Amino acid sequence: MKSLLIANRGEIACRVIKTAKSMGIRTVVVHSESDAESRHVREADEAVLIESDRPVGAYLDVEAITSAAVATGCEAVHPGYGFLSESSALADRVHELGLTWVGPTAETIRMMSSKVNARDLMEQAGVPVVPGARLEDASDEDVLDAGRRVGYPLLVKAAAGGGGIGMQRVDDESRLLQVLEQVRSAGGRFFGDSTTFLERFLVSARHIEVQIFGTADGRVVDLGLRDCSVQRRHQKIVEESPAVGLSEDLIAALRTAARNAGSAVAYQNAGTVEFLVSGDEFFFLEMNTRIQVEHPVTELVTGVDLVEMQLRSAVGEIVLVDPVEVRGHAIEMRLYAEDPVRFLPSPGPLEHYREPTGNGIRVDRGYDQGDVITRFFDPLIAKLCVYADDRTSAVARAQAALADFEVSGLITNLPFLAALVDSDEFDAGGYDTNICDRIKR
Repeated sequence: MKSLLIANRGEIACRVIKTAKSMGIRTVVVHSESDAESRHVREADEAVLIESDRPVGAYLDVEAITSAAVATGCEAVHPGYGFLSESSALADRVHELGLTWVGPTAETIRMMSSKVNARDLMEQAGVPVVPGARLEDASDEDVLDAGRRVGYPLLVKAAAGGGGIGMQRVDDESRLLQVLEQVRSAGGRFFGDSTTFLERFLVSARHIEVQIFGTADGRVVDLGLRDCSVQRRHQKIVEESPAVGLSEDLIAALRTAARNAGSAVAYQNAGTVEFLVSGDEFFFLEMNTRIQVEHPVTELVTGVDLVEMQLRSAVGEIVLVDPVEVRGHAIEMRLYAEDPVRFLPSPGPLEHYREPTGNGIRVDRGYDQGDVITRFFDPLIAKLCVYADDRTSAVARAQAALADFEVSGLITNLPFLAALVDSDEFDAGGYDTNICDRIKR
């Protein structure tokens, strides 16, 4: 591979550019008019403007993106995460043009893109799933009956949803039909699919995921566990690897289930299998057919550059020796331009930016000082990652690094991250997905 088009923006585009350049690969990015001066445009060897009536449209236009790849002589396309990263249509078009898709096959993406279909496939593969109910062509009474069978509290979820969009909690029957219509509408508006289903809500569950990689010789390798339980609005904000406070038997079962899930869909390249863990039980949540925002913590504890493995595997190289050894402990904290109390986006100019440096500190960022975080895109500014020999040392390093992080000109969640990492509950580990509600802010 000599030339790569990155169909994304922000932090992940800059992350892919960094590894590609280290491998001697020329990089090309696409961008909207609003991103003409953005960091990913400055970092790439070449940038292609895609005109659209809305800024996000530049990153959702399959034909324009693939045409840009052909016009600039790119041999491959890396989709990053978000936008079209889990689009079978983009993967298909890339293959039709004789280019290399950096990710799983279009067929695998199709199989796992619907949460309903994914649940069915995982049940067939013997992977435990959260009790739930499908709602195709269901009458109001059918829906109410399904809610009683699943049990409250429950989640109403869009089959094609993700990132916390198209998902609402319902605590009793009185609101079920109203919420169902809201989720159907969100599914149609954001994902072009209004299919919905019900799923039991596990009140004090942990969100544990396993990084998998499907190699070119047909193996599915796992690279350990990540704890992603620190969430606001159903979106992750802090992740760590490995997950602590789980029995060895449970860890082994989760890793085996993740590999079985990957094998069931002939998984290729990087992906993640997500689970909800409650006590000694675990349930399949979803499979993300792309690289994850939180992949750096896995890289830090394994020493594996996952983006490099993606690029090498995409052209048929056999990568990764199984099993992959996990050493030490890593924590990732996402710095957002958002109100730290209400967790609402707070765009603005990044007037002053100074990130911490030193041993065991890594920062992946999508902006430089002087850039503007707009209202058009996810307000993630940077990811602060720390690594140490053990979790206690990693938490201490995270506290110090957050204290050294300087950002001004706009409101960020930096104070909340500091309060979270300083809390006794986070220090103890093994927290559940409600931890953000218990942190004073």
